[in-house]
Amino acid sequence: MVCLDRTGYPPPLMTSTPGSFAEKTIRERKPQIIAEVAQAYPYPPEILSELKAFAREIASEPIRPLHEDAPDVDLWQEAWSEHEGHSWFDVPWYFAETYFYRRLMEVVRYYQPGPWFDVDPFAPQKAAALEGALPAFAQCLDQPHSDAYTAFVLLLHETLWGNRADLSNRTIAAMAEGTGTDPSADRLLIDDTARIWQHLNAHPGARVDIVADNSGLELLLDIRLAEFLVAHDLAEVRFHLKRMPFFVSDAMIRDFWHTLACLETFEPIGKRMVRRMRETIDKGTVSLRDDPFWSTCLSYHQIPDRIDDDLSASHLVLFKGDVNYRRVLDDRQWPHTARLSDIAGHLPAPFGVLRTLKGELIVGLAPGQAEELQAQDPRWMINGERGVIQFVHTGRGGIGLQESSLAESTSSRGGLSRDLSLRPRDSSTPGQKASPTLGMTGPAIGEGRDG
Repeated sequence: MVCLDRTGYPPPLMTSTPGSFAEKTIRERKPQIIAEVAQAYPYPPEILSELKAFAREIASEPIRPLHEDAPDVDLWQEAWSEHEGHSWFDVPWYFAETYFYRRLMEVVRYYQPGPWFDVDPFAPQKAAALEGALPAFAQCLDQPHSDAYTAFVLLLHETLWGNRADLSNRTIAAMAEGTGTDPSADRLLIDDTARIWQHLNAHPGARVDIVADNSGLELLLDIRLAEFLVAHDLAEVRFHLKRMPFFVSDAMIRDFWHTLACLETFEPIGKRMVRRMRETIDKGTVSLRDDPFWSTCLSYHQIPDRIDDDLSASHLVLFKGDVNYRRVLDDRQWPHTARLSDIAGHLPAPFGVLRTLKGELIVGLAPGQAEELQAQDPRWMINGERGVIQFVHTGRGGIGLQESSLAESTSSRGGLSRDLSLRPRDSSTPGQKASPTLGMTGPAIGEGRDG
């Protein structure tokens, strides 16, 4: 595993910070998610009882370890051991959030043989969000574009702002209104769209890796962007999706196929788009992967060798959404003027981050910019009203080009550590659904409870 020496790094965002967004997500949103899961299916009394106990634990008890038998337990137990005896309000925020979802999967028997094996507890919420997003998305499919660059700008900005539709934060999801870019130019704090376009044009037939975030509207827009890149011979596209239900709305491979199936009902435009996408998947110019690393407590400063080796062959990696942004930054309290290339220059390929702000961290700003934004809007870092498109033209050992900022440099690198025990899986065939454990196949989409 490529694992950076964190000596000299700023402290992580902590759930123990009074009044912080991190504290609020654990105190308010996580119990709400548990209550919603309890209503998602006719769970038996023992699962409902454990859900209530889990909520009590979060409120006032030490964080408990996993007790089930599953392939990923060793990884999570090692991470938990670093915080043994601590409460949910005295740990790094990213660990608390990710461990919450892993513990929730244990409670609902997601990994255990039986009637609830492989049942996504968030599937009903995802389906409702997709149903609500489809009509507006279908209407925008026939938008005319004067040239390829104009179309690319629109599509990239749409897939950025589509990230507002995040079910793990309802206050932000309520702000999402259709598609399209924000009419106010100052909402996009950093915009490296032109640099990303130039980079793609300098590498015809490039490989683009999209590390996806949410299902629903955002995934629809990601699919549309991928279709554009392939249709204009700009790139082949690999989607990296989640293996485990994660952060409520995060997209899994099954969500990708379900999205296409629903979009296909919008004739004729939606049906044509789905046909083209299925053809590109059959040809291999678009592929779907769900390595278990993407749904763990590890940041992108702890990348397994297999991921590092795979991404080193990419010409551009697009990290989508707030959680991926946090993982790129190791979820730490970097100065707002720090350079992204200095913090994440170890990544093995040029990369971009597309993120609407939903967490109290950001880098790449000019001196004084954060203070000005704070004076204008005290909630600017968490309300999803602003976004960034940042690009770093660097690979490990390469030269990082300065981002759109006047920031100063702070960085530290080196070291090796453990690897994940789980293996990757490539799943580009809609007729088979791999299990969340050892890659065994299950029923096709539409045959199980998660629809």
